[in-house]
Amino acid sequence: MFYTTDSNRHGLAHDPFKAIVSPRPIGWIGSKGRDGSINLAPYSFFNAVADRPKLVMFSSAGRKHSQRNAAETGVFTCNFVSRDLAEKMNLSSAALPYGDSEFDFAGLTAKPAELIDAPYVGEAFAVLECRVTEIFEPKTLSGEPSENVLVFGEVVGIRIDEAIVRDGRLDMSIARPLARMGYMDYSEGSDVFEMIRPKTQQGRAEPARRPKA
Repeated sequence: MFYTTDSNRHGLAHDPFKAIVSPRPIGWIGSKGRDGSINLAPYSFFNAVADRPKLVMFSSAGRKHSQRNAAETGVFTCNFVSRDLAEKMNLSSAALPYGDSEFDFAGLTAKPAELIDAPYVGEAFAVLECRVTEIFEPKTLSGEPSENVLVFGEVVGIRIDEAIVRDGRLDMSIARPLARMGYMDYSEGSDVFEMIRPKTQQGRAEPARRPKA
């Protein structure tokens, strides 16, 4: 099947776009407003975009509370969502009035970050403390602003619970990271396998070799 996105006539019961672009990490964003209120919300359009320096981004569908707070204070946290926190993460997605705490609503512990004035989830296995580098609205092909607001932040501090560290690495079988699929579906990333990059000769990859019979 093939369809163009201007018509979006895919003939399916539900739009498959998000199911194709999956699994997606969840940006569980902790923030604080200028008025001192705290906020926590999950974003499925989230990712790390660079390692040097360490940059992350989340995309807000419209100007929501997390984007507002990040713009006002210039900081936010990204909290690791593990399988055991799935239900509380889902509760934190409730559309509460501005100023009401999703931490309290979901039964989570809000703790102050080390380097920035923003809260983080005390129960999270890992936390990224971020300072905003830029906020902008991406444009469509017609040049008009889209309905989304992108918030980029540089990671200035990282907190890790040593309970998920084994042999000098984060053990995903313990951390059990949660990812967003399409529709209302989620997946757990604890089934891990490793592949080593192919060795190269003068910039050319070595051809795959068939195993001997």
